[in-house]
Amino acid sequence: MGVGVFKGASPYSDYVDFQFLVVVGICAVVFIGLLVAMVIFILKYSRKKHPHPTNIEGNLPLEVLWTVIPLGLFMYMFYMGWEGYKLTIDIPPGAHVIKATARMWQWTFEYPNGVQVDTMYVPVNAPIKVVLHSLDVNHSLYIPSFRIKKDVIPNRENVMWFKTPRIASYDIACAEYCGLRHSNMYTKVVAVDSTAFENWYKNVSMKQSKAYEPMLVAASSPIEPMRP
Repeated sequence: MGVGVFKGASPYSDYVDFQFLVVVGICAVVFIGLLVAMVIFILKYSRKKHPHPTNIEGNLPLEVLWTVIPLGLFMYMFYMGWEGYKLTIDIPPGAHVIKATARMWQWTFEYPNGVQVDTMYVPVNAPIKVVLHSLDVNHSLYIPSFRIKKDVIPNRENVMWFKTPRIASYDIACAEYCGLRHSNMYTKVVAVDSTAFENWYKNVSMKQSKAYEPMLVAASSPIEPMRP
């Protein structure tokens, strides 16, 4: 199950979608402009109308224009890309930590008490910090609906984060070719409400003989003492 464009599945999915449409729009305008200019020049300066070609001198204002406009567009796209990147690395304080381990050819998700599962369960409206590790080769954790992807590299720890307001199931894929069964590395992020999440966490902790402590309470920020 996935979420389409402008559905707000993560804090930056709408931002990415909007910037994508902006870039596509710019490319479309440039393409149409070049196509129209080409047709005009073909008709206006055809050999039939100008059998004897003449040399055209440089045009400084025109040369400045076609240098400044592309540079401005490039800097705009660079700036918006940088702003989007900052959104993905600005992890909220108190985010709940889940360790994601990649190996050929599966994902394993480990929770604070040591519970390990192959499907990531998360509570809605809670920031999730995913700590990424690889046991063998390069992988890449990709959640299309959240518009996030992060490389998972051996002997190196990477971090990603997300938060989703929707109770839904989202695809997880490996976006880095990691071997013959690379296509098997599909799993899910299952977002549920806080009560359902704690019930699941308690049950899976009991099944795996792990000590259970409410994750949402344990990971929350400490309460400040009351002032007199």
